[in-house]
Amino acid sequence: MTITFQSKDEIRKYVWTEMERRGVARFPLPPYNRIPNFEGAEEAAARIRELEEYLSSHIIKVNPDSPQRLIREYALRDGKTLVMPTPRLKKGFLVLKPRVVRGRERHASTIRGSFKYGIIYPLEKLPFIDFIVEGSVAVSLDCGRIGKGEGYAELEYAVLRELNRVEDTTPIATTVHDIQVFKTLPQDIFDVPIDVIATPTRLLRLECDKPRPKGIYWDRLSNEKLKKIPLLRILKKKLFGGQR
Repeated sequence: MTITFQSKDEIRKYVWTEMERRGVARFPLPPYNRIPNFEGAEEAAARIRELEEYLSSHIIKVNPDSPQRLIREYALRDGKTLVMPTPRLKKGFLVLKPRVVRGRERHASTIRGSFKYGIIYPLEKLPFIDFIVEGSVAVSLDCGRIGKGEGYAELEYAVLRELNRVEDTTPIATTVHDIQVFKTLPQDIFDVPIDVIATPTRLLRLECDKPRPKGIYWDRLSNEKLKKIPLLRILKKKLFGGQR
């Protein structure tokens, strides 16, 4: 897609409006101000399940949004430990073990089920993550990704980098509708480039040399975010004590 936009917000509004107009947005509706669910999410999830990076992984982090629910279920069914950030990172990260949820993988892959069967790990006990799946509002062929505008996916990755639970080379994939794929997107220093895009019709392996953030850009983090997310305050104290 070669349409030119002036800002990330314009792109988000275009995607949400176009998905609704074309009838490809799926419950929860309307798609605005969220990671939009979409027709064909199952086919996109199946493409992720066939990736070598997925097959060889043991611990996989998947976002809590609706279009990636099936990937969370697959991970548990396939014997993988699932790391799932709680909504808005308010309670940190949930860890779900496949042996604990055996026979209840579908329910455990929902937000309500994840709180029932998962355990919120202390930051220092989070496992090392082999593979990441993100939700997206828009993605691009030059490895760009845009979320819904609140920055939580970027924060999740940055927290895990600070804790050395992911590496610069940890593969990152996303599932989207074809409408959500662009040629290029504007990106900021804290944005995390992606490696793989899975849509209902195709699998796109991307090659780019954009650097990933090494951790949290504390100087860019608002006091409002620090107030809303306790783990950020804990991590900041752990890293800097009272010096910052």
